[in-house]
Amino acid sequence: MRLFIAINFNDYIKNELCSVMENLKKYTLRGRFTSRENLHLTIVFIGETNKVEAVKKAMDNINATPFELHIHRLGKFSRRGGDIYWMGVENNDTLFSIYEQLTAFLSQSGFQIEERPYRPHVTLGREIILEKNSKGKISEENVPYLKIKVEKISLMKSERIAGKVVYTEIYTKML
Repeated sequence: MRLFIAINFNDYIKNELCSVMENLKKYTLRGRFTSRENLHLTIVFIGETNKVEAVKKAMDNINATPFELHIHRLGKFSRRGGDIYWMGVENNDTLFSIYEQLTAFLSQSGFQIEERPYRPHVTLGREIILEKNSKGKISEENVPYLKIKVEKISLMKSERIAGKVVYTEIYTKML
């Protein structure tokens, strides 16, 4: 089973993120955009495992209270076959604490956790190639400042069903 731990969004946040994607699509020659139902913020990517109970235990052991998360910058990770466009997350001590606690518990349970620094972001699209003259047209003016009250984190299962990637919440930890 392919797993990750995430913060899921309500309909309002998903609608706002979809508006950003629609604006970006106007200037896109090609790319794959995240489907509305799959919009989320990954905290920890776990990957393929059958140790679901160990992941649940790690989630249950974290110590955190509800917090407010701010999403507001448009950015990209440059890639050879097209860029990954994302919305950035403002630095948040509680989010980083949850990440650190989870990775510590998961590592102690034998999971191999990515060693690169945690850069929280919401992926909008992959393999995006923009029109040549679009650079000045995509600006922060078209990017909303989003505030989210985070009261839970979710264990998500990722699977391909009928050629489509589907994320399913299989466990929840209330903060």
